[in-house]
Amino acid sequence: MILESVPVGAYHANCYILARQAGSGAIIIDPGDEEDKIRKMLNKHKLKPAFIVNTHGHADHIGCDDKFGVPVYVHEKDLALLSSPQLNMSDFLGSSYRVKSQIKTVKEGSLLESDGIQLEVIHLPGHTPGGMALLMKKPQNKILFTGDSLFRMTIGRADFPGADQDILIRSIKEKLFELPDDTVIYPGHGPTSTIGEEKKNNPFLN
Repeated sequence: MILESVPVGAYHANCYILARQAGSGAIIIDPGDEEDKIRKMLNKHKLKPAFIVNTHGHADHIGCDDKFGVPVYVHEKDLALLSSPQLNMSDFLGSSYRVKSQIKTVKEGSLLESDGIQLEVIHLPGHTPGGMALLMKKPQNKILFTGDSLFRMTIGRADFPGADQDILIRSIKEKLFELPDDTVIYPGHGPTSTIGEEKKNNPFLN
């Protein structure tokens, strides 16, 4: 399996590229900026983009959604963010970005699949109404992409429109903390961690 992390943009958002093997279709998670940098990683493994998944609808995670000519998946409760520069905060960052690609919505429990990679949607409201994590089911398990909900030793900001810290904390504890402690988390910014480490040491959650 190929799992590559590509930090992109001024806020160093983690774009993740997933594929079963070289030459297969690739799932691109949160291509927020720097198309050339993402394409370089795709080309390294001879991967063809299959589809994009946005863990939430903020500008630093969606900024290159239109660059790859593939469908974009987002939680149904964040659909409005992809068409609103005010809601996705691209206005705040000095542009007015609206996703023009084909958009498909998902919800809790939806499965996204490409060439032997399968991801399950876990709805995690709090940072945005439709924030979500993606739990890998195939070809491996215990791999979790948490977007801007859960980071190493911190959680997502809740001072944006539509955000609520109490809801975010409850979402993490009720859904993510039920996963095995050795589940590795790949967050929207910063380094990896594990569920066990965050349960034990994250100051926002214990």
